Amino acid sequence: MIAYNPKDWFSILFRFHKADTFRKLLPLILAIGVYSAAVAWLELVLWKVGPDSRVRNLSLIHSTLGLVISLLLVFRTNTAYDRWWEGRKIWGSLVNASRNLAIKISHLAPDQRGFFRIMIPNQVRALKNHLRGEFLPEDLHACDGFHVGGIDPGGHVPNQVAKVLVGRLYALERKGVLRPEHLLGLQSELVAYTDAAGACERIRKSPIPYSYSVFLKKFIFLYVMTMPFAYVFSLGYWVVPVVGIVFYVLASLELIAEEIEDPFGKDANDLPLEAITDTVQRSVEEILAD
Repeated sequence: MIAYNPKDWFSILFRFHKADTFRKLLPLILAIGVYSAAVAWLELVLWKVGPDSRVRNLSLIHSTLGLVISLLLVFRTNTAYDRWWEGRKIWGSLVNASRNLAIKISHLAPDQRGFFRIMIPNQVRALKNHLRGEFLPEDLHACDGFHVGGIDPGGHVPNQVAKVLVGRLYALERKGVLRPEHLLGLQSELVAYTDAAGACERIRKSPIPYSYSVFLKKFIFLYVMTMPFAYVFSLGYWVVPVVGIVFYVLASLELIAEEIEDPFGKDANDLPLEAITDTVQRSVEEILAD
């Protein structure tokens, strides 16, 4: 995720980054500019469309279509941002659950602080990599009762790590270190990990319906490709940059929505999962320090 100062307008306006939509859309913008210039030349020079032609009325149709496409893009952007913000809330709850679990363990089982100081961050790192479809054994640290070599990379790694963590708690209960009511008090934090994994998987595996995405892209394409015919009489050759700007705005909104609707990847606008994971590790190490 890109860190920036929202009040620094000058820096934002003249800053380009690797995820900037202008760079991705530049070839299409240039192609549409050439197309718009060709349409303008055909209508103004070759065909010499008169002032009474009904083609001039296309601008009225475009005004109506512009309202429709604006509503669709607003819905698309809001839907994508809701998914991004829900993901951020889920990971915020993981930070809180990790801190609460560490605080309780520090008092209920102080002799086990070393184990949980490693396993709680392991749980969060395992979920981060799982959501990105990768397994990084170097992100997981071994400790007494947990060995990275015992993890099956083809399985659900967060569940495997959670199984070890929960198994240690029940083993402590059987040894009499923890009482049943202690386990009941730890239940909410343990459930939070599984709930967070399920909620994140729901977001990741449920993209916007294909038909809706295809329809919106076709609508944008049709709107932009017919725009020169509608406005060439009032704008002349100025229709070339105007159509390019309109296409840039509409297509950029769609590209941004596509990027943030799955907020767990490594794109520039995705959630800062590395920073959140580091926050969990620092907090747990501080709470469970020897």
